[in-house]
Amino acid sequence: MDALTYRDRSEAGQVLARALEHYRGAPNALVLALPRGGVPVAYEVTHTLGLPLDVFLVRKIGHPERREFAVGALASGGALVLEPHAGQVQRPALDDVLQQETLELERRERLYRRERPLPPLAGRTVIVVDDGVATGASMRAAAQAIRAQGPARLVLAVPVGEPEVCQALRTQADEVICPRQPQPLGAVGRWYQDFAQLDDEQVLAYLQRAQQQTAGAQP
Repeated sequence: MDALTYRDRSEAGQVLARALEHYRGAPNALVLALPRGGVPVAYEVTHTLGLPLDVFLVRKIGHPERREFAVGALASGGALVLEPHAGQVQRPALDDVLQQETLELERRERLYRRERPLPPLAGRTVIVVDDGVATGASMRAAAQAIRAQGPARLVLAVPVGEPEVCQALRTQADEVICPRQPQPLGAVGRWYQDFAQLDDEQVLAYLQRAQQQTAGAQP
């Protein structure tokens, strides 16, 4: 086993929490997880640091003929980031994928939020958490959408990422936290012993536990 490999997303979140220790109990700070994989990572961060947890929806845009090959990402609120090679894709086919992913993003938004609006982000410290970055498209889309809401400080945090991508993300945020940056990265899942995909029920369970802990911590 490589020394840079995490046991699972929970361990990755614990490591990430240590790297974010300077935000422990920070007033007006909020952690936003990118579902689904970012949720268990972010849960450990919020549990350790005593911060509230919420979600921010982002969907990867796959190539119409090879959906596992990302050509961009779409974020809640409509922010769209397309990779340079997306220009090689026929626009009608790309539009079909965008429509499908928009519908799925809206479905998850309704399910995870249950009519609850995203908390105001203006003037806050917002920490965006995912389980890793390979191309960085999802993080860039999230950063673009969140920046538009006027946070005082935007932090992008992942347990593992492509070194060049982590460096490039520094232009999108006030701070980028990435404790492990193997070269070459390959797929993010390569750096987890257990990288099982989560379902909606698991995401909702994490969010419910986080809400209970936040409520219990209030005076």
